[in-house]
Amino acid sequence: MTVRICAAAAAILASAGCGASSTESSTPAENLPPVNVQAGSLKSGFTTMERLAEAAKREGELNVIALPRDWVNFGEVIDTFADKYGLKVNQLEPGASSRRQIEAAAQLKPDVFDLTLDVAVREAAKFAPYKVQGWQDLPDDVKDPSGAWYAAYGGYMSIGYDPRAVKAPASFADLLKPGYQVALDGDPLRSASAFSGVMAASMRAGVPRPDQGVKLFAELKKAGRLTDLAKANTIVAWDHLNAARSAGHPDTWQVTIPRDAALGGYHVQAINKAAPHPAAARLWQEFLFSDEGQNLLQKGWARPARGEAMLMKGTLDTTQAAKMPKAPGPPVLMTIPQADAAKAYLKKEWTKSVG
Repeated sequence: MTVRICAAAAAILASAGCGASSTESSTPAENLPPVNVQAGSLKSGFTTMERLAEAAKREGELNVIALPRDWVNFGEVIDTFADKYGLKVNQLEPGASSRRQIEAAAQLKPDVFDLTLDVAVREAAKFAPYKVQGWQDLPDDVKDPSGAWYAAYGGYMSIGYDPRAVKAPASFADLLKPGYQVALDGDPLRSASAFSGVMAASMRAGVPRPDQGVKLFAELKKAGRLTDLAKANTIVAWDHLNAARSAGHPDTWQVTIPRDAALGGYHVQAINKAAPHPAAARLWQEFLFSDEGQNLLQKGWARPARGEAMLMKGTLDTTQAAKMPKAPGPPVLMTIPQADAAKAYLKKEWTKSVG
């Protein structure tokens, strides 16, 4: 992984995602090859979306894991999918972390995963490769060449703030000024969102400096201005979380993405190699990456992975896209070695310096 992703991938986050083409066939069903529910693409395993949907309906269910209903609009995504295809969706451990999803897979038997990029890369051997119809719309930087995993949505680390209490911060350094009562979205030693918040604060010329991130929050702690979410007038979190807080209430909550710390992140999808409902798993991925699915994720303030291509084709919900927090420019993705080094540093220094 490169530190700064290509212009195409940057545009996905900056705008939000050519529509997936139809693969319907006029060939009579009796002349089509047999369905292969373990196939690596719609064309090779099912030929048409209709046959995929029929195979999934025979399975009757789909097991998803780590999808809270209030996270990037997954409640509506799940309900729409279930109604559209007549499947029962079993929602397993909505609050599970990426690591927990992998650890619990043998017991809980999820069909699909929703993971952070670093975990997906490490665990790729446990996934069944599958390339959705919109595969070519996804930048190479955020998908595995074999189809083991691929980004569905992303965002920027942001600062949400109450404009009645504080001025709009231009940088993370501004949070050290009087008046800011700051909260992270969890414990950075356990929460991927909170960890990314510390890393965004650590950015120097596009490079993470974990010591600088810890230093900033240690100073806030020393000043008595690092607090919990309920007491904060400023929250460091992914922009989709801060945008959801701001929706309909711009007078009480606003969102900014500091120009000097445009840290981006993606959540990627994968199919469990041992999925109990393999056709339903593939149908779920086709739905998530369809124009409909991507627009539903954007409705939850996430930035759809196919956003740039959808914008070019005219299938992106541009009304919702216009409401998204303004991106300052190309996002930065941390490399896995950078993330590993940062996690090791925080494990050693965070409790000692911040508590």
